[in-house]
Amino acid sequence: MTDLGAILLAGGRASRVDGAAKPLFDVGGTTLLATAVKAATDAGARPLTVVAPVLDPALPVEWVREDPPFGGPAAAVVAALDAWPRDADPEWTLLLACDLPGAGAAVRRALGGLPLLPNDTDGLCLGDATSRPQWLTGVYRTRALREAASALPDRGRDASARALLADLAIAVVAAPAELTRDVDTWEDLEEARARAAHEEAS
Repeated sequence: MTDLGAILLAGGRASRVDGAAKPLFDVGGTTLLATAVKAATDAGARPLTVVAPVLDPALPVEWVREDPPFGGPAAAVVAALDAWPRDADPEWTLLLACDLPGAGAAVRRALGGLPLLPNDTDGLCLGDATSRPQWLTGVYRTRALREAASALPDRGRDASARALLADLAIAVVAAPAELTRDVDTWEDLEEARARAAHEEAS
């Protein structure tokens, strides 16, 4: 796609891993953050904004932070959109959490579904094995995303991704578990590293 921007969310508290910087976890020889950035870059996303403190200054991204920090995913999206010039908005915005070992394949799956979307649909996200929407693995019309963000009270502070997106017309695309499986705990990290090692050895 040529008319795609990306907002990558990498600034959460990570309380289930004792506050460690999850995006910097190494899985398969690269960090989860670098994997997400590559997925967005390979998709041609510009602008490409990461909402987090500067975790890796070598990455070719713009860094922004929600105010106050740790305001939640909706506030992070608001902060990123505020950093984009409205007169240069891309038609589509990729929202991607930076804790997905399978980010590359997940983004390709999401983008592959766009040509089938009806014109009155605001976007799509992947669904996990139970068909639950994975809001932060999705592609949305930037116009609709801005409208949803502007409707949130207090600039989205402490609001969830669901609160931001649930009123939009969004298609949920079924995806294999490996595309939506994130790293949320130390056990998840061990399992992700084991899967990566097995795939490399295969």
